[in-house]
Order: sequence, then structure tokens, then C-alpha cells
Amino acid sequence: MDFFQNQEALTTVEWTLRAVTAFLFLVIVAKVMGQRTISQLRLLDFVMALVIGNIIAHPLSDPHLGLKGSIVTTSVLVILYLGGILMTLKWPGFRKWMNHQPITLIRDGVILYKGLKKARISIDVLLEELREEKIEDVTKVALAIWEADGKLSVFLDPKYQPLTPSSSTETGVFSLPKIIIKERKINFKELARIHKDEQWLISQLKHYQTDVKNVLLATYDGKGNLKFFLYK
Repeated sequence: MDFFQNQEALTTVEWTLRAVTAFLFLVIVAKVMGQRTISQLRLLDFVMALVIGNIIAHPLSDPHLGLKGSIVTTSVLVILYLGGILMTLKWPGFRKWMNHQPITLIRDGVILYKGLKKARISIDVLLEELREEKIEDVTKVALAIWEADGKLSVFLDPKYQPLTPSSSTETGVFSLPKIIIKERKINFKELARIHKDEQWLISQLKHYQTDVKNVLLATYDGKGNLKFFLYK
């Protein structure tokens, strides 16, 4: 496999073999890295995309560079990447450091300039994102959040939401469900905001014959509904 090694020049067949090998290798790398990398380009994913693209591109255009070194380097980087993903799943502190927290841009029809500044986007970008969601009036928005993956999540005021068979003629105040348990950890700040305490939460879980250590996620909405999802 001479096309793997650095040479003064490569034949057309060797260039073709090098390109095919690199393509198949990148397909395997993408498969190993998982669907998350393709659908959600976050900080760790973005860094990996830049580095891998740069490493593989050079031997595909320069015969003096061997392909073997690029493949070995990329393989090591993929192992480090998977280790980083595992760390974000296991340690919330590391996950918080790696992934930006969601930023509120609009609340109750009011644009929050501090949020725009923190997200580093302009009014024009915000309005463009709203137009893509078919929203022409900012005052119709109850809540707009800039997510960690660079996407805008928009929630309309209930009175502007389209009617469905399950809709009521009465409209209430929009309220995003509060996360009160995440990965076995109680969010005491959110509990205080809904005027509840730890004893209330524990008693609610006991009613369903479970406890905090079994809860993956628990939310509390504006209608007083507690929903939780257990580890499976």
C-alpha cells in the first residue's frame, strides 16, 4: 500500500485509493462519534470537526505527507472525544463548563438586551430567527431561549397559540416547566421559586413509591403538575 506512505508523487490510481480510504475512514469515524455530532454541533463537536477536517485534508492534497499518520492521529482524537462525552454524562460540573447554559432573549413580549449581548447575536439575527418560526410580532412571544447548540426555542403566549381539538377556549399565563430534579440531584432554587420544600418533594415521590435516587428528571409546571422520569 504505497499510497499510504509519503512520496514525491502519486499516480492517479494512488490518489484515488487515498481519497477512498480517507472517505471510508471518516464515515466510520462519524458512525463511532454518533448521531449527536451530526445533529447538534456543540463546542466539543465543533472543535473535533475543525481538527479532523484539517488533519485529513492535508494528506489528500500533498503527496509528501503519508495517510497513516493522519488516520492514527484522528483515531486518538476520536477516543479523546468519546472520553469527553462520557465525562459530560457522568460529571455535571464538567458538562456545565463545556456546554453553554440556555440564554433567555425574550420574556413576556419584551426583548432582553442583556441576553442578546450574552448570546452575541444582534436584533437582526433574532428577528430572522422569529420569522423562520412564522412569528412576525415579538409581543406574541412568551419566552424565547437561545439554546447551547445555537438554535432558538420559541414559546408563544397561550392566546396566540393555534387551537387544537384538546385546546380550551380559556387561555392562561405561559409557564415553562421548572426542573426540580435532574440526575438524582434536587434543584433547591427552583423548589423555592414554586414555594415548595424538600419534604414536599419527597412526600410526592413516596406517593409513587420511589425516591430521589431513582429520578432521572422531574418537572413542575404552572398548573401544579409534577412529572418525573425514572432511570430505566
